[in-house]
Amino acid sequence: MQSETTISATMSKEELLNAPESNYMNDEQHAFFRNLLVELHDSTRERIREAKDEMLSPPDLSDESDRASWEEQCALSMRIVDREQILLPKIQQALERIRHGEYGYCMETGEPIGIPRLLLRPTAEYCADVKVFKEMKEHIYRK
Repeated sequence: MQSETTISATMSKEELLNAPESNYMNDEQHAFFRNLLVELHDSTRERIREAKDEMLSPPDLSDESDRASWEEQCALSMRIVDREQILLPKIQQALERIRHGEYGYCMETGEPIGIPRLLLRPTAEYCADVKVFKEMKEHIYRK
């Protein structure tokens, strides 16, 4: 019996995309996406840490335009950190769905989300059709 690390290490994106539909969300695919999500979680946390460290260590700037540029860069970094902090719980929720065997299936219809969509957005909760409908509905009611 192979460990999950060995299984997922042998499966490539190409193999994942070329796998038959009957293999959808089998143990190998769950292991692949679990590792992908863990890597995404770790890299996201690292980017947040680096951005915070950068903002907490201001350079010695005597020129007003340099200071303004640095402050603008900090404001941009804060927006990025905010977005990335929103991503962390979504990654954790996706890992929880893997643990419960619900990962890869639309939370509304129960239909498969699809490997290509999950590769682009591993935290996807809805199939593309449902997501488009939800976004249209959100846009209509936001006005």
